[in-house]
Amino acid sequence: MKILVTNDDGIFAQGLWILVNELKSIAQVVVAAPDREQSATGTAVTLRQPLRVQKASPLVSEVETYSVEGTPADSVILALGKLVKNKIDLLISGINQGPNLGDDVLISGTVGAALQGYLRGFPAIAISVDSVDSLHLDNAAKLAILLAKKIDANTLPSNIFLNVNLPNLPLSEIRGAKITRLASKSHTDTVEEGHDGKRKYYWLVRQKVNGDTDEKTDIWAIEQGNISITPLHT
Repeated sequence: MKILVTNDDGIFAQGLWILVNELKSIAQVVVAAPDREQSATGTAVTLRQPLRVQKASPLVSEVETYSVEGTPADSVILALGKLVKNKIDLLISGINQGPNLGDDVLISGTVGAALQGYLRGFPAIAISVDSVDSLHLDNAAKLAILLAKKIDANTLPSNIFLNVNLPNLPLSEIRGAKITRLASKSHTDTVEEGHDGKRKYYWLVRQKVNGDTDEKTDIWAIEQGNISITPLHT
């Protein structure tokens, strides 16, 4: 099995390499990820300037690794179009430190990267943990292995696109896994104004809002201590 791994937190993000270290036990792993943090870039693709790529020193030995001067989506497009020799079997984007729930998937670089694999005919998984200071990234990595094995064994469809979120809890405290749909809201963007002494500037600030959190939604599942698995397209 050959797995392409990417993310939106950048090539040196802890979650990426925890994931790679686990996946290496069951598959040949190739990494292609942005050279810097690229959160909230969604499906952005670079069309009007050249993209530069360099081989990077992997944080897990013997893993082919590419650092891309571009977005998460760019990283996947370049990897599948030019960098990776032979066909992959699965694309996994993550592990993102912070949730990708509800409407947030529309601007998520993690989900946007996975989408590029799915659009090219590969099963794709975006995986995140519900905390920016995640302490339990290993749970997400182990879940990724379980899902990868099911795809390899054809237990799950080959044209699957999953958005997976885990609560930031010890494994013993996770209540279960739920198949969910996207909640109608997660965050809203507000504008704050400032002045640097020369001119006015603005900050876009994310604020959490209450949305559609009935028992079938991803936000509800996470709030109740469950893993949320949301099929975005099958």
